[in-house]
Amino acid sequence: MMKKNVLIIGAGGVANVVAHKCAQHNDVLGHICIASRTQSKCDAIIESVHRKNNLKEKGNRFYSRQIDAMDIPATVKLIKETDSAIVINVGIAFINMSVLQACLATGAAYIDTAIHEEPDKICENPPWYANYEWKYLEACKEKGLTAILGAGFDPGVVNAYCAYAVKHYFDEIDSIDIMDVNAGNHGQYFATNFDPEINFREFTGTVWTWINRQWVSKPVHSEKQNYHFPVIGEQTIYLTGHDELHSLSKNIKADNIRFWMGFSDHYINCFTVLKQIGLLSEQPVTTAEGLKVAPLKVVKACLPEPASLAPNYTGKTCIGNLVKGKKDGQEEEIFIYNICDHKKCYEEVESQAISYTAGVPAAATAILIANGLWDVKKMVNVEELDSDPFILLLNEIGLPTQIEKK
Repeated sequence: MMKKNVLIIGAGGVANVVAHKCAQHNDVLGHICIASRTQSKCDAIIESVHRKNNLKEKGNRFYSRQIDAMDIPATVKLIKETDSAIVINVGIAFINMSVLQACLATGAAYIDTAIHEEPDKICENPPWYANYEWKYLEACKEKGLTAILGAGFDPGVVNAYCAYAVKHYFDEIDSIDIMDVNAGNHGQYFATNFDPEINFREFTGTVWTWINRQWVSKPVHSEKQNYHFPVIGEQTIYLTGHDELHSLSKNIKADNIRFWMGFSDHYINCFTVLKQIGLLSEQPVTTAEGLKVAPLKVVKACLPEPASLAPNYTGKTCIGNLVKGKKDGQEEEIFIYNICDHKKCYEEVESQAISYTAGVPAAATAILIANGLWDVKKMVNVEELDSDPFILLLNEIGLPTQIEKK
């Protein structure tokens, strides 16, 4: 099997995990370049990989470059110079379309972990993928380009869980409730576990959810419930909108598909205050000194860097799908999920579990493209692929799946 050189774009917490995991499998992935606007951040990740002795084949190159990924010609040039066959885009979601177009120009396979966003828009009309990524479906097919969208955990693994449930457990599905809970403690008064700008944008607009096979809008944090999770116990979860609903509604036949996320009372209180006084707005304001700035960017600058939370993080995450339906005429219900430990993630790759759960699947996707199992020569969302090799590989490289029959 020919090795597939990899270009990782981004240098945040998720990129750190992707770099570690790709380095652990560079016997398949070959030379690895990590590139970002700030090259020193890439170099810090490379140092981390070497410090943890995670580079499997020492003879393969593992190096950094500086790139503004919004600059398509520059990204095309970088892909060619690095001879990259696979591009893993784990930068901010604003760069998706630019990186995808660079991949189309070069023929490099494309992987991302979230829907494209425009800085001045939030919570766009569903299905959100149709506004951006899906406009390139035909171009990818004509080019024979493998483009795998939303290959993190949610979206990503939870999409594969849906496909796995359809394949192995159900003839028909009534409801899928995707639930994401972080029962960890980072020790800060208030912080987000990934880029604050993207984090808050998820929850400041309309909640779009899939009910009775149609899109329904609801106010943010207007519905909540308590659910008893394996290992981490009872948690309060809120109905929110999320990336995966925008493709699952098209690709999975289910009457209801909802996304729930766990929030503490403290988080909700802080979030509510920030939102009510306008500090979570993405629209620019002008200060008395004549400075024009988006309030959300100021809040981001004031909060801890998500990657800095990792060393002191304790506790676990639980992300999974509660699926209800019928098999052979009988009512069935399963919870398919992963438990991830913050401390263990730090010990392995110097990351917290939120970044780990997003980064490991992206690296696994690159491995499956490299070995041909997911090199599908077209644009797909994860639920359109065979879920079995993905879940099996994740079991082997750090994100084991468990299934409870209710």
